[in-house]
Amino acid sequence: MSDRIVISGIRAYGYHGVFDFENENGQDFIVDLVLELDLSQAGISDELTKTIDYGLVVSDVVAIVTGPKVKLIETLAENIANKCLSYGQINAVEVTVQKPNAPFESEVRSVAVTIQRSRT
Repeated sequence: MSDRIVISGIRAYGYHGVFDFENENGQDFIVDLVLELDLSQAGISDELTKTIDYGLVVSDVVAIVTGPKVKLIETLAENIANKCLSYGQINAVEVTVQKPNAPFESEVRSVAVTIQRSRT
């Protein structure tokens, strides 16, 4: 079993969606991450260089959400997963992208997509 770092509730404003008004007006997106990596050396050494810099991960996620428009939150989740896996020490990632204001005719609190990706 891998060690995990969980980062919950990363909120950013983006312009993603299938509908024109979503691309024009934008909305909040909430991202949760579960990063799998070996944390044993970080625990022993107490050195940031032996783990992942959470602040950098959050900044990169915000940059993706606030960056170029995509239609699907599935694509947004995939882009975030790929970025997380680009860090050498992360072996696997679970990404949940939540769209709390998804446009439905009925009242829905939110819609979310969760994907899991790992190094091949």
